[in-house]
Amino acid sequence: MRSHLLNDTTAEQYRRSVTQGVERVAARLAATERPFTGVTADDLSPRIDRIDLDRPLLDTTAALDELEDVYLRDAVYFHHPRYLAHLNCPVVIPAVLGEAVLSAVNSSLDTWDQSAGGTLIERKLIDWTTGRIGLGPAADGVFTSGGTQSNLQALLLAREEAKTDDTAKLRVFASEVSHFSVQKSAKLLGLGPDAVVPLPVDQDKRLQTVALARALERCAAEGLAPMAVVATAGTTDFGSIDPLPEIAELCERHGAWMHVDAAYGCGLLTSLKRRDRLAGIERADSVTVDYHKSFFQPVSSSAVLVRDATTLRHATYHAEYLNPRRTVTERIPNQVDKSLQTTRRFDALKLWMTLRVMGADGIGALFDEVCDLAAEGWRLLDADPRYDVVVEPTLSTLVFRYVPAAVTDPAEIDRANLYARKALFASGDAVVAGTKVAGRHYLKFTLLNPETTTADITAVLDLIAGHAEQYLGESLDRAS
Repeated sequence: MRSHLLNDTTAEQYRRSVTQGVERVAARLAATERPFTGVTADDLSPRIDRIDLDRPLLDTTAALDELEDVYLRDAVYFHHPRYLAHLNCPVVIPAVLGEAVLSAVNSSLDTWDQSAGGTLIERKLIDWTTGRIGLGPAADGVFTSGGTQSNLQALLLAREEAKTDDTAKLRVFASEVSHFSVQKSAKLLGLGPDAVVPLPVDQDKRLQTVALARALERCAAEGLAPMAVVATAGTTDFGSIDPLPEIAELCERHGAWMHVDAAYGCGLLTSLKRRDRLAGIERADSVTVDYHKSFFQPVSSSAVLVRDATTLRHATYHAEYLNPRRTVTERIPNQVDKSLQTTRRFDALKLWMTLRVMGADGIGALFDEVCDLAAEGWRLLDADPRYDVVVEPTLSTLVFRYVPAAVTDPAEIDRANLYARKALFASGDAVVAGTKVAGRHYLKFTLLNPETTTADITAVLDLIAGHAEQYLGESLDRAS
């Protein structure tokens, strides 16, 4: 079985095997006419259950044939222009090339003696990103597995920098539409069940700074400690950006750590038109960026960034077998000293290759395209009497609800929207997401594909209306 190890003697086999895989994927991408086949778990599970993992096929072609049957044919393809659901982007080719290189070389970005140049490339990209944000010369950061881990690490640093050791007194403030990882992080950090204080949003789904000011004043009056304020630059549901300059002022006044969750909105860092929408982010103590959302990178590619590099010491532990203390005085750059992870992929290479081939302006132009598309989509929805659209987009998300003229029962309208989403997914013609607004069911387009057109949006809206009308017609028949 040594013939399967990648080394100098198997380089040609590696080339042939990977080429076979690339050709399969390329053929599948070229032939994909819908974002999904509509396969159900009940349909697919037996195919996978029948596979005996203790009986290898002993042949790459046979394994790829099998993979076609259990995965490639029925995968959800984010590159398709009618995939409009979650924060999943189509990926750029230079990043996929980087993925192929990093997987084969298999560097681990925890210590210098495992990664060498990879360490310096990651550090360069961190410096580049903190420079784009404007965090200042003392800034630093590290790549992570995603926004949830980035938010966790940021709040860990905030907890350790807080002005009390009594975790029961710590409070974290975030808008009611912030990411669920804020609550999850608080639990993982051992904070109390009341530690996260959700604050109301305005009609544009931005955190109300008046409510934040009152909450911070109440926190002080009750002898509690404002551990952090989490401002969101691109909420998952609405793409809304909290008023960052005003939040920064309140954080400074009350001594609270300011974290900006820009997992979605970080694409604005390269925008040619909309960079000003991130004004105030440079005053943050920490920032989350997800390159695998609005930088068109393959999963995973994220980072947590801090204004003051010394705060990263709260994630530092030394082990004689890995990163002994003497390596600090020897100025050996071990990234594990900054990270919650130990073994860690060289995900930074994907962004490096993207910047070296396309440049930041190339990324920004793509993100501007989808933001422009969302603005066009909003105009379509706003003018369409079949739909209620919640808020004009700041980024590339549209939240809306089919509202039939002849039905007034909100619960029945909820069921029609839920049915339409499920029926659309089952058809495979398009994939859209769903959420709740004020307790009612809504649908959501997350537009991250520059290949999507207004014609696609119009067609999908017609499909949704058709499914909803079918449900309501059948519902009427049942009632009679």
